[in-house]
Amino acid sequence: MVATPVNLSSVPKFKIRSEILALQSNLVQWRRELHRWPELGFKERRTAAFVQQKLSEWGIPHQGSIAQTGIVATITSTKPTGGRVMAIRADMDALPIQEENIVDYRSQIDGLMHACGHDGHTAIALGTAFWLWQHRDSFRGTVKIIFQPAEEGPGGAKPMIEQGVLEHPRVEAIIGLHLWNNLPIGTVGVRSGALMAAVESFTCTILGKGGHGAMPHQTVDSVLVAAQVVNALQTIVARNVDPLDSAVVTVGELHAGTKRNVIADKAKLNGTVRYFNPALGNLIPQRLEQVIAGVCQSHGAGYELDYQRLYPPVINDGAIAALVRSVAETVVETPAGVVPECRTMGGEDMSFFLQEVPGCYFFVGAANPDKDLAYPHHHPRFDFDETALGTGVEIFVRCVEKFCR
Repeated sequence: MVATPVNLSSVPKFKIRSEILALQSNLVQWRRELHRWPELGFKERRTAAFVQQKLSEWGIPHQGSIAQTGIVATITSTKPTGGRVMAIRADMDALPIQEENIVDYRSQIDGLMHACGHDGHTAIALGTAFWLWQHRDSFRGTVKIIFQPAEEGPGGAKPMIEQGVLEHPRVEAIIGLHLWNNLPIGTVGVRSGALMAAVESFTCTILGKGGHGAMPHQTVDSVLVAAQVVNALQTIVARNVDPLDSAVVTVGELHAGTKRNVIADKAKLNGTVRYFNPALGNLIPQRLEQVIAGVCQSHGAGYELDYQRLYPPVINDGAIAALVRSVAETVVETPAGVVPECRTMGGEDMSFFLQEVPGCYFFVGAANPDKDLAYPHHHPRFDFDETALGTGVEIFVRCVEKFCR
């Protein structure tokens, strides 16, 4: 489904320095090369080789093979010693989706596609690295540019942190961006506090007693129990979560049965949990199991529950968010182009970095319905307006200049 069209005549434009505008054709070329060759999490070998080749060509010090395919480039100012340390993070992985776009840079790998913009994130990070390396006198201190694998799963941020990417020197602040088709080109979404939700999942197997469909009194109907569990789980958010907090409990799969006249002995539910408030991290799984146990007990059924905590919520530091917002307001011609209410129940493992150091994750609007570039993320026809690439580089560079001075 195509996103709602936006009147682009009212959208503010960006102020981008001429040297970064001159990089635009390179940014597009890099992004399209990466788009042609998508790779899944921890398998980004071709992508990592491409990134390292560029960094080596430019003479930028870097370390590869971190958390398998991750890379960290380190750029130190030519100014006298001192200054601060900022990190910039970009993810590199693609998705198991068959691309439907008819473009000359479409995916060359059957069943894989950059359907979330990570090819653009990597190109922006490369452009930022190139510009900062050429202008090492424009800031004071050190910038680490982190090319991270496996954001889409199973998660590359945590193992990169465990392998020391935030140390030597210790990172004082971190920023990252997401090209965002939920916002039109010409806008930037920045907010302090919770931006993206925690991502957790559960699998529950209802253990009943099978039998003939015509003799239900001899059985414990797992399908009936599962149906009541699905309904009852909706009361967790409706009656246990403060209405001023946002949370979601969704059952996305229910599998049971083999024949129409056989009552199934097992039913399997798979679902996801999302929330912004970290305090709900204990409440929701506790209530979820209580609800399942209560429904099963009332019907004489058993259950097996596997609950997985994947990513914590993305919570931006107030001071770093204010820094990014102030920069965005200098890049966008009018303050109306900086959107503060841009939260989403989608998740991101940038959250692990933000748990370690103050930082800000923000959105760069990339949808352009006039060019048929407004399909949602993870759609087989996802694509974005590539003019957002230069915008991303400009914002990153200005954040470094303002923080590291």
